[in-house]
Amino acid sequence: MTEALDDRPVFSAELFPHRSLGRKGFRILLLLAALGFVPNVLYFTVHGAWPIALYCLAAFAGLYAAFRLSYRRALEREHVRVSRLEISVTKVTPAGKRLEAHYNPFWARFTVDRHQEFGITRMALAGEGRRTEIGAFLNPDDRESFARAFRQALATVKQRI
Repeated sequence: MTEALDDRPVFSAELFPHRSLGRKGFRILLLLAALGFVPNVLYFTVHGAWPIALYCLAAFAGLYAAFRLSYRRALEREHVRVSRLEISVTKVTPAGKRLEAHYNPFWARFTVDRHQEFGITRMALAGEGRRTEIGAFLNPDDRESFARAFRQALATVKQRI
């Protein structure tokens, strides 16, 4: 019974990348870009400047590919859980592959790299000869918030001996 109580999470968070442009906005952006590119492609093709028309098509395809890649990366997730018995970090890649790391909360060290101008640039959990980066895709404000809450959770777990 006491082990079940010790395994209750003191802290649990799901981290995911923020995307400011939703699916509907993406469609509108592509429509506006197409409205800009199509007349140029037609004009240059009619006037015999087909290499420029191909360049315009390649630029549009590059814009589309960049946003598709960005939305694919948005599927990435990290689940961080802290209890008295363990810290677990589960990373889910955009392809659905799960990578798990488990640490003893009394031996784990939470390290934060900080830049004077930009704030937190990297967060990692280290211990037992391993290192796991956490929240690499978060924006600076979310990194600050997560780091504060995660440190508090570690302090809470280590206080209850």
